Amino acid sequence: MTEYGDGTRTVHAGLPPAVPGEPFLPGPVFAAPYHLDPDAGPAASPNGYGRPDNRTRRLLESAIGELEGGPVLAFASGQAAVTAVLLTVLRPGDTVVLPADGYYSVRGFATSTLAELGVRAVFAPTAGPHPDYTGVRLVLLETPANPGLDVCDIAALADRAHAAGALVAVDNTAATPLGQRPLDLGADLSLASGTKALTGHSDLLLGYVATRAPSLLESLTAWRNTTGSIPGAFDAWLAHRSLFTLDLRLARQSANAAAVVEALAARSDVTGLRWPGRPTDPAHAVASRQMRRIPGIVGFDLGSAERVARFLAASDLVAAATSFGGVHTSADRREQWGDDTAPGFVRLSCGIEDAADLVADITTALDKS
Repeated sequence: MTEYGDGTRTVHAGLPPAVPGEPFLPGPVFAAPYHLDPDAGPAASPNGYGRPDNRTRRLLESAIGELEGGPVLAFASGQAAVTAVLLTVLRPGDTVVLPADGYYSVRGFATSTLAELGVRAVFAPTAGPHPDYTGVRLVLLETPANPGLDVCDIAALADRAHAAGALVAVDNTAATPLGQRPLDLGADLSLASGTKALTGHSDLLLGYVATRAPSLLESLTAWRNTTGSIPGAFDAWLAHRSLFTLDLRLARQSANAAAVVEALAARSDVTGLRWPGRPTDPAHAVASRQMRRIPGIVGFDLGSAERVARFLAASDLVAAATSFGGVHTSADRREQWGDDTAPGFVRLSCGIEDAADLVADITTALDKS
C-alpha cells in the first residue's frame, strides 16, 4: 500500500469514490427524517434519523479517522468530546488524573460535575512529576499543554498507565493528527477540539474522539446518540473542506512561529518565552522525539495586563481573540480566562501571514507598548 505524504493525505482523506458527474466532496445533507423502507424500516439503509445518521458527518469522520489512525466520532465541540469521554468512562468512586496546566474548562468540569458524581480528580503538571497510577481509571494527557506548551512522553506514560490498569486519553488539539498520532503512541483515545487548527478558519465549533477499541467506540456512540451532541451537517461539511489545506496551513504557522520566536528571544522586555520547537525550550527534547511538526502557538510574558492591552491595541496584524490555530494571527491574555498564569502571559497563535510582515508588526507593537 502506498504511503502518501501529509499534503496528499489531507487532500484526499474521506472522499467518496470518483463518479463521473459528481463533485469531489458532496454537498451537505440537511435532513432530520429520511424515507424508510415500509417493511424493513431503518435496517434497510444507514440513514434512519438525523441525530445518529448523517452522510456528511460520516465522510468527515472517515477523513479525520484516516489522519488519526482509528475510527472517529464527531461531536458538537471539543468540550462535548472531552466530557463525553469522561462521562462514558468514569463511574462514582473512580479516580481520574487530569493535567493541572491543561484547558481550564476541563478542570472546572472535574471540580464541579465529576466531583458531584463521586469521581475523584487528581491534577498533575504535564511536564511532571506524574503520580502513581495505581487505582486510577483514566489518565487524560494534554500535550502540548494549553496554554503553557509543556510536553509529556505519551508512550512512556501510556505504558505506566496500562501497567496499572488505567486507560489513557490524549487531548491532541494543539498538535493535530499531522503533528502527532496518540493512538500510535499507545493511547486508548485521542480527542481534540476541531475548532482550532484542524479546521483553522475560525468559523465553526467541532470536536472529535478517535479510538481503536471497539468497546469504547460503542459506548461513545451510544452516549452521543442519547445526548445528541452532534455537529450540524453544514459545520461537518465546512470542516471537511477545511481539512484540504491543513498541511499547508500548519507548515506556514510553524514557520511563522519560528520567525516570531527568534525576534522575541532577542528582546529584553519579553520574558518566559515558550515554543517547543526552540532548541532551548524545556519541552524541546521530548517534542522533537514525539512530534512530527510543532504547532504555531507561542507563549511569552509582557509583565503586566496593561502592557498586553497596549500591545494588542498597537498591532495591526494580531487580533485580540481567544482560540488558536486559525489563519489569522491572534493573541490573548490567558489569566483573564481562568488559567493559572501570570497577569502578563500571552498566548499568541501564528496565522498564515507573511513571516516578515508578522515579525515587523509584532516588533513595532511591542516597541509602542
